[in-house]
Amino acid sequence: MKLSIDEIKKIIPHREPFLLVDEVIDFIPRVSGIGLKYVNAEDFYFKGHFPEFPVMPGVLITESLAQMGAIVLLSDPEYSGKLVFFTGIEKAKFRRKVIPGDILKLEVKITRMRGRFGFGNAIAKVGEEIACEASFSFSVA
Repeated sequence: MKLSIDEIKKIIPHREPFLLVDEVIDFIPRVSGIGLKYVNAEDFYFKGHFPEFPVMPGVLITESLAQMGAIVLLSDPEYSGKLVFFTGIEKAKFRRKVIPGDILKLEVKITRMRGRFGFGNAIAKVGEEIACEASFSFSVA
């Protein structure tokens, strides 16, 4: 199942300039999903984050993955309309710089739900290269 930017906005509350998923190319509600972030030289963070050598901040790569995870969870009718918050990020590794012109592929799997708390794994890739991988925990408000 695919989602456009307008459909994404119906699921999560994020808006420009902090909406960091541009398209969803496949997902299974409450299970997994794959989304895309088109990294553009005009993105707000490049103005101040190494302007001479623009690099997407790792924290925003992680946020992109979190937003993709929120899309996966909040597309389930049981969680629709709620908010999801990070409660932890573990084993985060940044393996490749993400620069303007890259297409960041966001792969997320929710591995366990326990009440309003959940756990998942995420990988961000550029092409076949891993840019970031992490395990995360979250709570549903």
